[in-house]
Amino acid sequence: MQLAGLHHVAIIASDYTRSKRFYTEVLGLRVVGEHYRDERDSWKLDLALPDGTQVELFSFPSPPPRVSRPEACGLRHLALRVTDLDEAVAHLNAHGVVTEPVRVDEYTGRRFTFFADPDDLPLELYEQ
Repeated sequence: MQLAGLHHVAIIASDYTRSKRFYTEVLGLRVVGEHYRDERDSWKLDLALPDGTQVELFSFPSPPPRVSRPEACGLRHLALRVTDLDEAVAHLNAHGVVTEPVRVDEYTGRRFTFFADPDDLPLELYEQ
């Protein structure tokens, strides 16, 4: 088997409207499609990054909380590539998003920082 790349990441939001605004207005992801599924009482929002990778944002009635910190087993974080980390951090901060201090990857020498989405999902910006 040879994998060709990452197609999508799926996220369940506790407040669909709040998370939709965050991912579209703050992070700038492009809406590909939005559908309400009656049988699940659930919204599904397909969002795209410039390289075609997608983020699926779901709403479900009363989703259970997921332990994500500190270092719980499972998906650790979602890392997004940026070309100008300082500009990206300033943009997030201007929208009231708190970012951690910028660090340097000890193996690659690249700069990165972490922040969180409205449900405290850990997100990373990685400068390339």
